[in-house]
Amino acid sequence: MAITNHDRVGKAIDFVKQGLGPFVEREFKNAYKDRASAEAARYLGEDRLLANKAIGEWDAAALLKLMWDTWNEVFRRTLGPAERSLVSELRDLRNKWAHQQSFSSDDAYRALDSAGRLLTAVSAPQADEIDKMKMELLRLRFDEQVRTEKRKSAGTAIEGTAAANLKPWREVVTPHKDVASGRYQAAEFAADLWQVHLGEGTDEYKKPVEFFRRTYLTESLKRMLIGAVQRISGQGGDPVVQLQTNFGGGKTHSMLALYHLFSGTPPSELAGIDAVLREANTDKLPTVKPVVLVGTKIPPGNPVTKPDGTIVRTLWGELAWQLGGKQAFERVRADDEQATSPGDVLRELFNEYGPCLILIDEWVAYARQLHDQSDLPAGGFETQFTFAQVLTESAKLVKNCLLVISLPASDTTGSPHSQADDVEVGGMRGREALDRLRNVVGRVESSWRPASAEEGFEIVRRRLFEPLVDPRSLRTGTS
Repeated sequence: MAITNHDRVGKAIDFVKQGLGPFVEREFKNAYKDRASAEAARYLGEDRLLANKAIGEWDAAALLKLMWDTWNEVFRRTLGPAERSLVSELRDLRNKWAHQQSFSSDDAYRALDSAGRLLTAVSAPQADEIDKMKMELLRLRFDEQVRTEKRKSAGTAIEGTAAANLKPWREVVTPHKDVASGRYQAAEFAADLWQVHLGEGTDEYKKPVEFFRRTYLTESLKRMLIGAVQRISGQGGDPVVQLQTNFGGGKTHSMLALYHLFSGTPPSELAGIDAVLREANTDKLPTVKPVVLVGTKIPPGNPVTKPDGTIVRTLWGELAWQLGGKQAFERVRADDEQATSPGDVLRELFNEYGPCLILIDEWVAYARQLHDQSDLPAGGFETQFTFAQVLTESAKLVKNCLLVISLPASDTTGSPHSQADDVEVGGMRGREALDRLRNVVGRVESSWRPASAEEGFEIVRRRLFEPLVDPRSLRTGTS
């Protein structure tokens, strides 16, 4: 049976309840300790049915109300103005849903997107389910648009006349199959490093050959890839690279380029990489052990059980497990269980399992959820920066290890332009985490700049269209 937009919004509200519950309960306990339940109960109003339930078991309406009413006291340090706006919007959406109001497809997508953004901000795994619902809704909308266009074209034949002896563009350039068929979605234009690491996602991001076929190597990206090849090959190069641009500035796409470059795919099959290897003075790439850490996908409050039974609690535990499985994890097990920085063992692991490529995205989003005290499995706020310093220094000491870290390009000067990326930074704790990480990473990092405005055209063209054929075919035979 077909699902309605009202049903979609209802499912999104259920995911909000599941994802926010543990986070809200955790933050309240951090703020009020043993008085958390009593303090939370003060905001229940006349809804006494929830009075005897743990905060994590409250429904979405109560959780969102609690977040709104106690924002300054509890949540302002972890989340920012953008998330506060999302809480307000979701409260309104939940009320409309409860009163059986209808939702258009645009309304439903907006509800799904807002719910997904809030859940992503607190590293809730339910955000992935919301993303799947968004993709399905977009597919349905585009399928309907295609059917509508076909019905229109069936009744009217449209003939275009080429001007100035130029052929119609459809005869010169060919859209990629997903674009031509209407399956292309703008939401899939955004890269997802974690999804690719898990072997999921669309082919243009998941498969190395297809990724580089559709990727325009800007001068900045090319320079970074050359430096990475030199570093991984033990021929110099910067040990730590910090990618810091505005939201949507190409940080994740650049990380994906590094990930696929060292994926084991023959360089001859990757478009544009021959030139990279020539400039790096090498003709082959070493076998590399990749590590991917994405802060919005690793919940600091919930240990993760790996397929081999290993229970991972911290970023350094995750890093060790990705490097060498259970055997490597045993070297940091005690520090993972006690949430203490692993120290020099990181350098030893890099030497033993190298060459290695370590990609860290959304670190600020992860660190801002930590508390001053070490009451979470992931450890305390301060320990995160001790780990950051050990990590950068260890990467510097191992000649075939490359560490790439993505940070939001925002600062604390107070300028409305410089603070445009509050969505990535979050609240007060997020800004503090950003400043601390930049100070630590800045000691050893290499700068990186995004694509120029001129290069932006070619980036989009490669994504939407097949390679251009012989330029002479642009003109008609009579020219």
